[in-house]
Amino acid sequence: MPGTYRERPSRLDGAVLWRREADPAPASGPAPGPAAYPVLPDGCMDLILIDGRLIVAGPDTRAHAASDSPGGRYTGIRFAPGTGAAFLGVPAHTLRDRRVPLDAVWAPGDARQAGDRIAGAADPAGALEEFALRRAAGAGPPDPVMRAVAAALEAGATVGAAAEAVGLGTRQLHRRSLDAFGYGPKTLARVLRLRRALGLVREGTPFAEAAHRSGCADQAHLARETRELAGMTLRAYAALAARQARSSAKSETPSPSGSSTTA
Repeated sequence: MPGTYRERPSRLDGAVLWRREADPAPASGPAPGPAAYPVLPDGCMDLILIDGRLIVAGPDTRAHAASDSPGGRYTGIRFAPGTGAAFLGVPAHTLRDRRVPLDAVWAPGDARQAGDRIAGAADPAGALEEFALRRAAGAGPPDPVMRAVAAALEAGATVGAAAEAVGLGTRQLHRRSLDAFGYGPKTLARVLRLRRALGLVREGTPFAEAAHRSGCADQAHLARETRELAGMTLRAYAALAARQARSSAKSETPSPSGSSTTA
């Protein structure tokens, strides 16, 4: 990813607060266009401050091609899987694979007022976090059953085992997953498994070992999942991760939808 990226755990339970600054435009020569980079699916939703406006990044099912304008600054809060829908007050599936202004989700006046207040703060990241904390306190807690499902799938449990652990039938789990995560539990399990695998690849783990440890059947299975969900080959991903490491760009760990680059 171009520029720099920083994140820290938020005081909002399970959330991550992040900032990204794109590389500045060169002092001379033609102005470059926006720099593109891939954002991989992660089961999460983000609220992002861009040019004084709040944007909602919904849950992705495939890699999303994002771009940064030269010198751009972005601040966001990434909600843990199953928690963003409660914060926004809308079913997650209505925002699946979408980036929309907050005023398309909330009353336009409320969204604009929040964006103006956060953008005008001396510390926009801190102001965004305070806003999220206040809103979450009034919105009520996320569905604890869905958080338990996400935790089980993140740990590598099968969908059947996760459903049994929370006492839900297959259809009921699917319906509630659409509202909480934006897609069904099988898709969430695939997304989380891929993130585990690619996290190992970033650490230098051989492909076959990363596949086994993450729960894939074999390396070929991991390669297919990477092509389908990340939109690139496994070797291309490894090469991209290596370039980022060399340029000291900080990639996310459990990162989600609109915020990060590759995993």
